[in-house]
Amino acid sequence: MTELDPQLMQQVRARFAYVDTCPFQGSRIFFENAGGALTLNSVVETSTKFAAIPDNQGRDNVASHGLVDTINKAKSDAADLFGASSGQFFVGESGTELLFRLVRNAATAAKAGGVILGSTIEHPATRSAAQHWAENTNRPYVSVPHDNETGLSRAENYAKYVTPDTRVACILHASPVTGMGMDVAAIAAAIRAVSPECYIVVDGVQNAAHGTLDIDSYDVDGYAISPYKMFSRHGYGFAWVSDRFMHAPHEQLIGGPETAWEFGTRDTGSYATFSDVVSYLDWLGAQTAPSENRRERLIGAGKAILAHEKALCDAMIQGIGNLSGLADMTDVEIIGGLDNPNRKGMVSFRIKGRASAEIVTALNERGIRTHTRKADHYSGNVLDPLGWSDCVRVSMCHYNTMDEVRSFLTAMTEISDL
Repeated sequence: MTELDPQLMQQVRARFAYVDTCPFQGSRIFFENAGGALTLNSVVETSTKFAAIPDNQGRDNVASHGLVDTINKAKSDAADLFGASSGQFFVGESGTELLFRLVRNAATAAKAGGVILGSTIEHPATRSAAQHWAENTNRPYVSVPHDNETGLSRAENYAKYVTPDTRVACILHASPVTGMGMDVAAIAAAIRAVSPECYIVVDGVQNAAHGTLDIDSYDVDGYAISPYKMFSRHGYGFAWVSDRFMHAPHEQLIGGPETAWEFGTRDTGSYATFSDVVSYLDWLGAQTAPSENRRERLIGAGKAILAHEKALCDAMIQGIGNLSGLADMTDVEIIGGLDNPNRKGMVSFRIKGRASAEIVTALNERGIRTHTRKADHYSGNVLDPLGWSDCVRVSMCHYNTMDEVRSFLTAMTEISDL
């Protein structure tokens, strides 16, 4: 399987708001999905519905019971999507806030001493949290160098640095700068082989919209995402903790349930809109991998998404028809190389001697939305070792089309010749 069927693609795109227009700019192609994916129309409708309901959970009335049922359904839906047969799901302020919380609680729950381990490929959400809580729990922070050539951090990289006293370890599932996906299960296995009791926290924010999730196979303790990057909306993060982590000492209200991980009254609409995401992916799986089993349909949707996005990335790099790809354009350099099997819906590049912001502006003038990544606190960990001050990030999702890639390559041919 490669591209999604054109007829199915029409149905897919019809389910998203502003798929080809911007309410401020007008007609445009959206290749800025790593900054926030398009929103499902059903999410917009559900958000409006639940924003108007005055009732809270935990009351003895019909509306309150209905809200609790909505939350429980969303957690069950999440278990199907994530492939998690145990543990607990909960929402928070954002994916970043939840990652800080997971790292903080892991650092304080773990046995005293030892080290906290991370990787140079990570987003600052986990790097900042891990370094902060290493300092505040009097532990060294150890950083595993990633491979500049591939844009990856691999199990063998971690294996060189993990020690028996590694108490907490962080893994990035996919990079929002390189676009590469890490083998979480392999990295976790390398950590567990040396430090079996280590708490392992995974940043799944960039990965969530680009394929399948399989928590049961990862052998980790925490996983967090930002649903606005997975077809939902802003305003909440979504996290999972393992049974072991759930029962470990953690921040909670005195006298409250020992396994509770939520604070205060949560927005039921957050949970409800996550159910919308799972329902959409279930529908997509039914079109691409029909099955009586919901988990199998969700896996099928993930595989179809990966295959479609790979076709888009390959065309963008290698060209399509009589259109040259980025690889054939003068002075273009691509992070992670030309043929990287770990690429997930993203191509980050620069034109040597030209400011990336200039390229992004030129693309935007032609109705193509992309983004500049600079060597700052967000992306310097990837760009500085390459000797790059910036890059152009083109990030796609499965609702993007090959015609949109053609438009991008046509525009890049003009821009690269300027």
